[in-house]
Amino acid sequence: MSYQVLARKWRPRIFSELVGQEHVVRALSNALDNDRLHHAYLFTGTRGVGKTTIARIFAKSVNCEAGVSSTPCGECAVCREVDEGRFIDLLEVDAASRTKVDQTRELLENVPYAPVRGRYKVYLIDEVHMFSGGSFNALLKTLEEPPPHVKFLLATTDPQKVPVTVLSRCLQFNLKRLPFEQIDGHLQSILQREQLTFEPAAVELLARGADGSMRDALSLMDQAIAFGGGSVVETDVRAMLGTLAGERIHQLLHLLGAGDAKGLLDQVAELAALAIDFSAALKELLALLHRIALLQAVPDALDNSAGDREMLVQLAVELDAADVQLYYQIALLGQRDLPLAPDPRSGFEMILLRMIAFRPAAALVSCGESGTTATGAAAVPASKGGLAAATLRVGDDSPVSVASREARVDFSHWHQVVAGLGLGGVARQLAENCVFRHWDGKRLSLQLDARHRHMRVASSEQRLGKALQQASGADVELEIEVTDLTRSEADTPAQRAAIAQQQRQQQAEHRIDSDPFVTAVKDRFAAQVLPGSVRPVDE
Repeated sequence: MSYQVLARKWRPRIFSELVGQEHVVRALSNALDNDRLHHAYLFTGTRGVGKTTIARIFAKSVNCEAGVSSTPCGECAVCREVDEGRFIDLLEVDAASRTKVDQTRELLENVPYAPVRGRYKVYLIDEVHMFSGGSFNALLKTLEEPPPHVKFLLATTDPQKVPVTVLSRCLQFNLKRLPFEQIDGHLQSILQREQLTFEPAAVELLARGADGSMRDALSLMDQAIAFGGGSVVETDVRAMLGTLAGERIHQLLHLLGAGDAKGLLDQVAELAALAIDFSAALKELLALLHRIALLQAVPDALDNSAGDREMLVQLAVELDAADVQLYYQIALLGQRDLPLAPDPRSGFEMILLRMIAFRPAAALVSCGESGTTATGAAAVPASKGGLAAATLRVGDDSPVSVASREARVDFSHWHQVVAGLGLGGVARQLAENCVFRHWDGKRLSLQLDARHRHMRVASSEQRLGKALQQASGADVELEIEVTDLTRSEADTPAQRAAIAQQQRQQQAEHRIDSDPFVTAVKDRFAAQVLPGSVRPVDE
């Protein structure tokens, strides 16, 4: 017997075997079990998430000899024929190969005739968005009022191209990208049932490379099994995949955050040796910057569908939010300019170098003993303790040299301390939403309002502790307690900044309202200042 690829061998045959898409399974199961069947269904979603598989299970469920239900028997002749792809009343059509209106009319000619074997004649039209305008028009009338023995199941990866007149005649189900954890667990389960040796780290790489598609994950695993001679090990999978999409793009951002131009060029050289598509790499960089910006703005919005949560949190702490926005804008414009570059590699290099050059406060990376930085600027002299000379205003508002290891710092003026730490990203948000409780010269106790508990991640807490050690010139044992703070207790830097902004807003509105010219215009023309249109201007 010839070898059967994993994607076909392990294709789900009943709803309970499906991985993910619980919202779709629940709706279809209830419809099947309660005899509330619609005549047309549209399944949308990216490739390999189960659109065609769900449609086939549905076709089996309505035609099973044991009766219509969400649990077909799988043993009768109809169930076996559907599983083997030879059930005469299941007509699977690839819309991409039948785009002409004449072909669509020919397909629909047999709609009025009763099914040969089953209860229903099921039309499964894949990639329906590929139909021409004439084909959609030919389909419309039949789709709206089909005979009672006909069901239409449409699938597409691009629902925006499906006319609204078709969408309005269908029940639409949007299938989600599969989370990394579900793909990883399913792959390990299949490897165990196949009795193949594997390393969990290797399976994680495959699940991450699948990018939300179970079919892609199974195809990659087929390739990995062949590459490894029957086993799936991490070193082989890394060699097979080139480990581009995840770790190398993350590494580019680490180097950008450090302002390490030489490291960036070395990394690009490694990518070029792998013969990667630099246009695709730029898109992946944009997608990663978008996820980091979301994490910095709304930490709870982060999903772990790509299995890189820890790396994203680390990058969100390392990179300033303003820098992330700048990188994204430069990369977005770089997409437009990349085809105009002499070659893709040099264009990609210039985009990265532009990101470093235009940073408002680029991180300085020393190059040897010349005292210069990666951007060509003079390096800041370091103190004996290894800290660059700087000042931090704390306590009684007197400047205290950060370079001085003997400086005595009063952390009780917490809002002033935070302002001088120079932190960014999640670490700064964490500091700004804490209140000072106690400092005994070694241990600094802070309290974080429970509403902001999501900001307390290990990487941001470590970064805050390191900044405080540099500020105090001594070892600081940071202790953060998450608690419910009352309004009077929550005197945080963030709260003070919000109050200050509110006062500036009120002052700006008062100045506009009392301005002689504005008053004259209001009196003469019965005008009024639009609410929300006044904004304070930073001086």
